[in-house]
Amino acid sequence: MKNPMNIRPLYTPIQPTVKQAANGVMYQEFLPAPCLQSYVYCYWNLKTTQTLSEQFNYRVVADGCIDIFFQLENPQENFVMGFCKKFTEFPLNNTFNYAGIRFLPTIFPELFKINASELSNRFEDLSIVLPEFSRFIKDHFNPRNTPQEITDRLDQYFVNLLSTVKTENDPRLSNALDLILQNNGVIEIEKGLDTGLSPRQLRRLFEYYIGDSAKTFSQIVRFQNFLRTGPSSPSPQKNKLFYDAGYYDQAHFIREFKNFYGVTPGEAFGE
Repeated sequence: MKNPMNIRPLYTPIQPTVKQAANGVMYQEFLPAPCLQSYVYCYWNLKTTQTLSEQFNYRVVADGCIDIFFQLENPQENFVMGFCKKFTEFPLNNTFNYAGIRFLPTIFPELFKINASELSNRFEDLSIVLPEFSRFIKDHFNPRNTPQEITDRLDQYFVNLLSTVKTENDPRLSNALDLILQNNGVIEIEKGLDTGLSPRQLRRLFEYYIGDSAKTFSQIVRFQNFLRTGPSSPSPQKNKLFYDAGYYDQAHFIREFKNFYGVTPGEAFGE
Protein backbone atom coordinates (compact mmCIF):
# COMPACT_ATOMS: atom_id res chain seq x y z
CA MET A 1 0.00 0.00 0.00
CA LYS A 2 1.21 3.48 -0.84
CA ASN A 3 1.99 5.35 2.37
CA PRO A 4 -0.82 7.74 3.34
CA MET A 5 -0.28 11.34 4.25
CA ASN A 6 0.99 11.17 7.82
CA ILE A 7 -1.38 13.50 9.66
CA ARG A 8 -0.40 12.25 13.14
CA PRO A 9 1.97 15.21 13.78
CA LEU A 10 -0.86 17.58 12.84
CA TYR A 11 -3.82 15.98 14.56
CA THR A 12 -4.34 14.59 18.05
CA PRO A 13 -7.92 13.30 18.43
CA ILE A 14 -8.71 13.01 22.13
CA GLN A 15 -11.51 11.52 24.19
CA PRO A 16 -11.53 13.48 27.46
CA THR A 17 -14.79 12.37 29.08
CA VAL A 18 -13.36 9.50 31.16
CA LYS A 19 -10.57 10.27 33.60
CA GLN A 20 -8.27 7.38 34.38
CA ALA A 21 -9.48 5.29 37.31
CA ALA A 22 -12.25 7.81 38.06
CA ASN A 23 -15.33 6.30 39.69
CA GLY A 24 -14.16 2.77 39.03
CA VAL A 25 -13.64 3.25 35.29
CA MET A 26 -10.30 3.34 33.48
CA TYR A 27 -9.56 4.45 29.93
CA GLN A 28 -6.12 3.91 28.37
CA GLU A 29 -4.62 4.33 24.90
CA PHE A 30 -1.76 2.27 23.43
CA LEU A 31 0.41 3.05 20.42
CA PRO A 32 0.55 0.57 17.54
CA ALA A 33 3.87 -0.51 16.03
CA PRO A 34 5.83 2.39 14.47
CA CYS A 35 5.11 1.14 10.94
CA LEU A 36 1.36 1.45 11.65
CA GLN A 37 1.28 4.85 13.33
CA SER A 38 0.37 6.75 10.16
CA TYR A 39 -2.70 4.49 9.88
CA VAL A 40 -3.88 3.69 13.40
CA TYR A 41 -3.94 6.53 15.91
CA CYS A 42 -4.22 4.19 18.89
CA TYR A 43 -5.63 1.04 20.36
CA TRP A 44 -7.70 1.70 23.46
CA ASN A 45 -9.14 -0.05 26.48
CA LEU A 46 -12.17 1.09 28.49
CA LYS A 47 -12.91 -1.06 31.52
CA THR A 48 -14.27 -1.08 35.03
CA THR A 49 -11.81 -1.51 37.89
CA GLN A 50 -14.64 -2.52 40.24
CA THR A 51 -18.32 -3.33 39.95
CA LEU A 52 -20.25 -0.09 39.58
CA SER A 53 -23.40 0.64 41.55
CA GLU A 54 -25.32 1.49 38.36
CA GLN A 55 -24.93 1.49 34.60
CA PHE A 56 -22.25 3.73 33.11
CA ASN A 57 -23.04 6.21 30.35
CA TYR A 58 -19.95 6.55 28.20
CA ARG A 59 -19.93 9.76 26.18
CA VAL A 60 -17.81 9.81 23.02
CA VAL A 61 -16.98 13.30 21.74
CA ALA A 62 -16.72 14.01 18.02
CA ASP A 63 -13.15 13.37 16.86
CA GLY A 64 -13.28 12.86 13.09
CA CYS A 65 -12.17 9.22 13.36
CA ILE A 66 -13.65 5.78 12.69
CA ASP A 67 -13.34 3.16 15.46
CA ILE A 68 -13.73 -0.59 15.71
CA PHE A 69 -14.56 -1.87 19.21
CA PHE A 70 -15.52 -5.07 21.02
CA GLN A 71 -16.16 -6.41 24.50
CA LEU A 72 -13.35 -8.73 25.54
CA GLU A 73 -15.78 -10.94 27.49
CA ASN A 74 -17.86 -11.38 24.34
CA PRO A 75 -15.57 -10.70 21.34
CA GLN A 76 -17.96 -12.21 18.79
CA GLU A 77 -20.00 -9.03 19.24
CA ASN A 78 -17.82 -6.44 17.54
CA PHE A 79 -18.76 -3.13 15.96
CA VAL A 80 -17.56 -0.27 13.79
CA MET A 81 -18.39 3.33 14.71
CA GLY A 82 -18.40 5.77 11.82
CA PHE A 83 -17.56 9.46 11.63
CA CYS A 84 -19.96 11.35 13.91
CA LYS A 85 -20.83 15.02 13.64
CA LYS A 86 -22.02 15.17 17.24
CA PHE A 87 -21.30 13.41 20.53
CA THR A 88 -22.58 9.88 21.11
CA GLU A 89 -23.57 8.20 24.38
CA PHE A 90 -23.37 4.49 25.07
CA PRO A 91 -25.18 3.08 28.13
CA LEU A 92 -22.91 0.32 29.49
CA ASN A 93 -23.47 -2.28 32.21
CA ASN A 94 -21.93 -1.98 35.65
CA THR A 95 -18.97 -4.13 34.56
CA PHE A 96 -17.32 -4.04 31.13
CA ASN A 97 -13.98 -4.42 29.38
CA TYR A 98 -13.88 -2.93 25.87
CA ALA A 99 -10.99 -2.85 23.44
CA GLY A 100 -10.91 -0.64 20.38
CA ILE A 101 -8.99 0.59 17.35
CA ARG A 102 -9.05 4.28 16.40
CA PHE A 103 -8.12 4.90 12.77
CA LEU A 104 -6.76 8.25 11.69
CA PRO A 105 -9.05 10.13 9.27
CA THR A 106 -9.19 8.66 5.70
CA ILE A 107 -7.52 5.38 6.71
CA PHE A 108 -10.52 3.08 7.23
CA PRO A 109 -11.83 3.63 3.65
CA GLU A 110 -8.30 3.28 2.24
CA LEU A 111 -7.68 -0.03 4.01
CA PHE A 112 -11.08 -1.63 3.54
CA LYS A 113 -12.48 0.05 0.38
CA ILE A 114 -15.65 1.13 2.16
CA ASN A 115 -17.34 4.50 1.67
CA ALA A 116 -17.03 6.25 5.04
CA SER A 117 -20.34 8.08 4.53
CA GLU A 118 -22.17 4.74 4.64
CA LEU A 119 -21.17 4.46 8.32
CA SER A 120 -21.53 8.09 9.37
CA ASN A 121 -23.38 8.97 12.57
CA ARG A 122 -24.04 5.37 13.59
CA PHE A 123 -22.41 2.11 14.60
CA GLU A 124 -22.85 -1.18 12.81
CA ASP A 125 -22.09 -4.85 13.46
CA LEU A 126 -18.59 -5.45 12.13
CA SER A 127 -19.73 -8.86 10.88
CA ILE A 128 -21.89 -7.06 8.30
CA VAL A 129 -19.22 -4.56 7.24
CA LEU A 130 -16.01 -6.60 7.53
CA PRO A 131 -16.90 -10.27 8.19
CA GLU A 132 -13.30 -11.51 7.93
CA PHE A 133 -11.99 -9.01 10.48
CA SER A 134 -15.00 -9.74 12.70
CA ARG A 135 -14.08 -13.44 12.70
CA PHE A 136 -10.46 -12.60 13.49
CA ILE A 137 -11.55 -10.65 16.57
CA LYS A 138 -13.90 -13.43 17.69
CA ASP A 139 -11.16 -16.07 17.34
CA HIS A 140 -8.19 -14.20 18.80
CA PHE A 141 -9.39 -12.23 21.83
CA ASN A 142 -10.68 -13.07 25.30
CA PRO A 143 -10.88 -11.48 28.78
CA ARG A 144 -7.45 -12.85 29.76
CA ASN A 145 -5.64 -10.81 27.11
CA THR A 146 -3.24 -8.22 28.44
CA PRO A 147 -2.96 -4.82 26.71
CA GLN A 148 0.36 -5.95 25.22
CA GLU A 149 -1.21 -9.12 23.81
CA ILE A 150 -4.06 -7.10 22.31
CA THR A 151 -1.60 -4.67 20.77
CA ASP A 152 0.63 -7.43 19.36
CA ARG A 153 -2.25 -9.34 17.77
CA LEU A 154 -3.78 -6.25 16.20
CA ASP A 155 -0.37 -5.09 14.99
CA GLN A 156 0.19 -8.40 13.26
CA TYR A 157 -3.22 -8.29 11.62
CA PHE A 158 -2.67 -4.81 10.19
CA VAL A 159 0.89 -5.50 9.07
CA ASN A 160 -0.40 -8.49 7.12
CA LEU A 161 -3.30 -6.46 5.73
CA LEU A 162 -1.02 -3.66 4.54
CA SER A 163 1.07 -6.14 2.59
CA THR A 164 -1.98 -6.97 0.44
CA VAL A 165 -3.73 -3.60 0.05
CA LYS A 166 -3.19 -1.51 -3.08
CA THR A 167 -4.43 2.04 -3.33
CA GLU A 168 -3.67 5.38 -4.91
CA ASN A 169 -4.07 8.47 -2.76
CA ASP A 170 -5.51 11.60 -4.35
CA PRO A 171 -2.91 14.35 -3.73
CA ARG A 172 -5.66 16.98 -3.93
CA LEU A 173 -7.40 15.39 -0.93
CA SER A 174 -4.07 15.23 0.92
CA ASN A 175 -3.52 18.92 0.19
CA ALA A 176 -7.00 19.80 1.44
CA LEU A 177 -6.47 17.84 4.67
CA ASP A 178 -3.07 19.45 5.15
CA LEU A 179 -4.57 22.95 4.81
CA ILE A 180 -7.37 22.18 7.27
CA LEU A 181 -5.04 20.64 9.84
CA GLN A 182 -2.28 23.23 9.48
CA ASN A 183 -4.90 25.91 10.20
CA ASN A 184 -6.46 23.94 13.11
CA GLY A 185 -9.78 23.86 11.27
CA VAL A 186 -10.01 27.65 11.04
CA ILE A 187 -10.37 28.02 7.28
CA GLU A 188 -12.96 29.20 4.78
CA ILE A 189 -13.77 26.09 2.79
CA GLU A 190 -14.90 27.92 -0.34
CA LYS A 191 -11.86 30.24 -0.47
CA GLY A 192 -9.17 28.60 1.61
CA LEU A 193 -9.03 25.12 0.04
CA ASP A 194 -7.40 26.00 -3.26
CA THR A 195 -6.48 22.43 -4.27
CA GLY A 196 -7.78 22.20 -7.82
CA LEU A 197 -11.00 20.50 -6.72
CA SER A 198 -14.46 21.74 -7.63
CA PRO A 199 -16.94 21.99 -4.71
CA ARG A 200 -18.63 18.81 -5.96
CA GLN A 201 -15.32 16.90 -6.19
CA LEU A 202 -14.29 18.12 -2.74
CA ARG A 203 -17.56 16.98 -1.19
CA ARG A 204 -17.40 13.60 -2.91
CA LEU A 205 -13.84 12.93 -1.74
CA PHE A 206 -14.51 14.04 1.84
CA GLU A 207 -17.71 12.02 2.07
CA TYR A 208 -15.94 8.88 0.82
CA TYR A 209 -12.71 9.18 2.83
CA ILE A 210 -13.85 11.14 5.91
CA GLY A 211 -17.60 10.51 6.14
CA ASP A 212 -18.90 14.08 5.90
CA SER A 213 -18.16 17.42 4.27
CA ALA A 214 -14.89 19.36 4.49
CA LYS A 215 -16.77 22.01 6.47
CA THR A 216 -17.97 19.57 9.13
CA PHE A 217 -14.53 17.98 9.39
CA SER A 218 -12.96 21.43 9.81
CA GLN A 219 -15.38 22.24 12.62
CA ILE A 220 -14.40 19.05 14.45
CA VAL A 221 -10.70 19.77 13.94
CA ARG A 222 -11.21 23.24 15.45
CA PHE A 223 -13.13 21.72 18.39
CA GLN A 224 -10.48 19.05 18.94
CA ASN A 225 -7.74 21.66 18.81
CA PHE A 226 -9.52 23.60 21.55
CA LEU A 227 -9.65 20.44 23.69
CA ARG A 228 -6.02 19.62 23.01
CA THR A 229 -4.67 23.05 23.89
CA GLY A 230 -6.82 23.00 27.02
CA PRO A 231 -7.95 26.24 28.65
CA SER A 232 -5.94 27.10 31.75
CA SER A 233 -9.09 28.59 33.27
CA PRO A 234 -12.25 26.58 34.00
CA SER A 235 -14.24 29.36 32.34
CA PRO A 236 -13.28 29.60 28.66
CA GLN A 237 -16.35 31.73 27.95
CA LYS A 238 -15.53 34.47 30.45
CA ASN A 239 -11.91 34.60 29.32
CA LYS A 240 -12.98 34.64 25.67
CA LEU A 241 -10.51 31.89 24.78
CA PHE A 242 -12.88 30.79 22.06
CA TYR A 243 -11.73 33.76 19.94
CA ASP A 244 -8.22 32.32 19.84
CA ALA A 245 -9.65 29.02 18.62
CA GLY A 246 -11.44 30.69 15.70
CA TYR A 247 -15.00 31.01 17.03
CA TYR A 248 -16.57 34.34 16.14
CA ASP A 249 -18.79 34.74 19.20
CA GLN A 250 -19.66 33.10 22.50
CA ALA A 251 -23.07 31.77 21.46
CA HIS A 252 -21.56 30.09 18.39
CA PHE A 253 -18.78 28.57 20.50
CA ILE A 254 -21.11 27.20 23.18
CA ARG A 255 -23.57 25.79 20.65
CA GLU A 256 -20.90 24.00 18.63
CA PHE A 257 -19.01 22.78 21.71
CA LYS A 258 -22.17 21.28 23.23
CA ASN A 259 -23.03 19.57 19.93
CA PHE A 260 -19.62 17.90 19.77
CA TYR A 261 -19.04 17.27 23.48
CA GLY A 262 -22.52 16.81 24.95
CA VAL A 263 -22.23 19.43 27.69
CA THR A 264 -21.39 23.14 27.80
CA PRO A 265 -17.74 24.29 28.05
CA GLY A 266 -18.34 25.37 31.64
CA GLU A 267 -19.58 21.90 32.58
CA ALA A 268 -16.74 20.20 30.70
CA PHE A 269 -14.00 22.29 32.33
CA GLY A 270 -15.48 22.41 35.81
CA GLU A 271 -16.80 25.96 35.99
